[in-house]
Amino acid sequence: MIALRAFLALVILAVGTYTGIVIANHGLNLFPVFFGDMAELTWRGQFNLDFMCMLAFSGLWVAFRHRFSRVGLVLGSCAFFLGAPFLSAYLLVQSVLTKGDVAALLLGEQRATR
Repeated sequence: MIALRAFLALVILAVGTYTGIVIANHGLNLFPVFFGDMAELTWRGQFNLDFMCMLAFSGLWVAFRHRFSRVGLVLGSCAFFLGAPFLSAYLLVQSVLTKGDVAALLLGEQRATR
């Protein structure tokens, strides 16, 4: 669990730093570039579509873990729109709250106790 937590912290730091540099150099103009690449049907667009699907899986899993409650839907939306830094922070917090219980981490406390 220590290795996972260290990796999650590294992802938060690396992606957060990279994102900060990109915003400083190019602004917050993400969506036109992201969807523009997809509209061009290039490899960058293919990667963006694949990545967006992974973000959707991430958001659905977080919402599922919280039984699609209001909180779960909000957290799932955050996972979709905020990506790896959010999911890493979420997993880091949940790994502490579940005391390293992998079943509870993956399924949520209620489902893991069944």
